[in-house]
Amino acid sequence: MATLLYIKANPKTNQDSRTFRISETFIDSYRKKNPGDQIIIRDLYEENVQPLTAEQLQERFNAMDEESIKKHPVYKYALEFKNADKIVIAAPMWNLGFPAILKCYLDYIMAVGITFKYTENGPVGLCEGGKKVVHIVTRGGVYSEGPAAAYEMGDKYLRVVFGFLGIYDFTTIAAEMLDVIGTDVEGIMANALKDAEDTANNF
Repeated sequence: MATLLYIKANPKTNQDSRTFRISETFIDSYRKKNPGDQIIIRDLYEENVQPLTAEQLQERFNAMDEESIKKHPVYKYALEFKNADKIVIAAPMWNLGFPAILKCYLDYIMAVGITFKYTENGPVGLCEGGKKVVHIVTRGGVYSEGPAAAYEMGDKYLRVVFGFLGIYDFTTIAAEMLDVIGTDVEGIMANALKDAEDTANNF
């Protein structure tokens, strides 16, 4: 049995968010294909994920034995992420990146000794071993190619971060041009939903 971690980074509801329309379709299809797998849902806005405080940073820098780390709340997200076999991130493109709350979450999961370590040759990811990631994103314009591709920072950042942690199996499902006047928005969404179903069936 595999564990899938579903990370949601959008304050909108499933009904109001185009990103969540796609990600929920993905999860429904995955659940039907893999009924025995565990699916953990982390809605970052419901969790009210906050930036790390000075106290939490100090706690992370303090020497802690393995048993203490397992019990300490500041490591909750990092341990959960490390133990997941598959990760799905649903986050729309905001201001060329993604919602800030997702960056806060990433600060929690990037924990020395859990998801990466320092060596004499530099940092080394500790999340190797077949982990898979799918990033589901909606964008108002076209940022996957063409002149605006240089401005897309969200998907690029996630790929770099997960590569740093040792995860290279990274797939992006993107619905673009959703805010361009005259485009067939429902047609674009229909294609993205189909892509989500197909990807989930092989994830």
